[in-house]
Amino acid sequence: MIYRAFVVAIIACSAMPLGYAEATAPNIVFLLSDDQRADALGCSGNRIIETPAIDQLASEGTRFTRHYITTPICYASRASIFTGQFVKTHGLTEFKDPFTDTQWSQCYPAVLRDAGYYTGFIGKWGIGGELREADFDVWHGFPGQGLYFPDKQDPTVHLTTVMGEQAVDFITNAPRDKPFALSVSFKAPHVQDQDPRQFLYDPKLESLYADVTIPDPPLSDPAYFNALPEFIRTSENRVRWEKRFATPEMYQTSVKGYYRLISGIDNQVAAIRATLEAEGLAENTIVVYTSDHGFYLGDRGLAGKWLLHDESLAGPLIIHDPRIPVGERPATRDAMTLNIDLAPTLLDLAGLSVPEGMDGQSLVPALTPGKHTTRDECFFEHHFGHDRANPIPASEGIRTDNWKYIRYVLSQEGYEELYDLKNDPGETTNLAEIPKYTKRLEKMRVRWTANTGSMVQ
Repeated sequence: MIYRAFVVAIIACSAMPLGYAEATAPNIVFLLSDDQRADALGCSGNRIIETPAIDQLASEGTRFTRHYITTPICYASRASIFTGQFVKTHGLTEFKDPFTDTQWSQCYPAVLRDAGYYTGFIGKWGIGGELREADFDVWHGFPGQGLYFPDKQDPTVHLTTVMGEQAVDFITNAPRDKPFALSVSFKAPHVQDQDPRQFLYDPKLESLYADVTIPDPPLSDPAYFNALPEFIRTSENRVRWEKRFATPEMYQTSVKGYYRLISGIDNQVAAIRATLEAEGLAENTIVVYTSDHGFYLGDRGLAGKWLLHDESLAGPLIIHDPRIPVGERPATRDAMTLNIDLAPTLLDLAGLSVPEGMDGQSLVPALTPGKHTTRDECFFEHHFGHDRANPIPASEGIRTDNWKYIRYVLSQEGYEELYDLKNDPGETTNLAEIPKYTKRLEKMRVRWTANTGSMVQ
């Protein structure tokens, strides 16, 4: 107990990055949605979805406008968020794969707890093996996908509300003699797999968007789907499209359900922040909001995620650090950021050393004015599901400020995509087979080869 108290005292003296006014270790609330694409927030320009609490969080903090996920599937992205590592580094390539004890000891919740933080986990665990209930002070996690209506005695209670109440309870009852770190991993707006209704929102939100007509998705012209290679046109992405977006009526129902699920999260973000205020904790609690990856909402005639277009790769990222004076908080940052940056950022915000094995970089310098370290390229990889009856094509890619290169590996025999992002940000025209771009293609291949973790090149 004496040692633990000493560690907490050390955190309190050193947790504030240079230049901050107070010397108290910050609390951390990390909020993770599931399948939320970058443009599914009001603050990102969506004029239909209602997310006032998250929009306010963004207005008071910093929103990163080019945030990407290194592997767009839930278990791999969550493993990368915990570890700060690419899949090619941490090696969790299947839903059943667990962390080793050594790996877990270097994940951000374990490092924070070892340093004296009171830790909690709520929601979708997402990693294989035994649940790590004993590795948190408070645990409300569940395996697999979970159910949107988990209470058989009261089937009207929605999971998102339950999780919000658990978060409020954690904050209210956390000890005040040490900092806390709460991780909340929402299931929303993920579909309920195997349920024909798919997007199971809270019935209390039924009237929301009822009188709205959702515009057709970007790239909805069948020509964009027909331009895709056959192995994508027959992939799981198309199978899921048939279940959700195949008719105009299905499209309206599905997107409204998706938006209602996100608005349900927004209600809980409001409750969490109100609790921080009521408990006198708001001025020393960092709140981070992000998603595990993006989502095709019928774009290109596809659904789901997995592929390496921006609809699948791009997600929201908002960091609100109330310790930074209001006038010194950049409203937005357009540097390329990755989900592997989250673990080193959280540890850096807590004033702790970042383990050497993390591939990501801290975003703390980007939270204050002036120049900050940026990357000139992002590497992406997705290897799961290529051997299914309706396969998910295995792929890897490289993105720079102006170019994106995608290579389909294994059974797709090296099919390539090349996009000029400066002139074609929607990734509508594949330049890989146009002779004019051969030299650019070769340069991007070289960059990909230098990064690849695949067994086949």
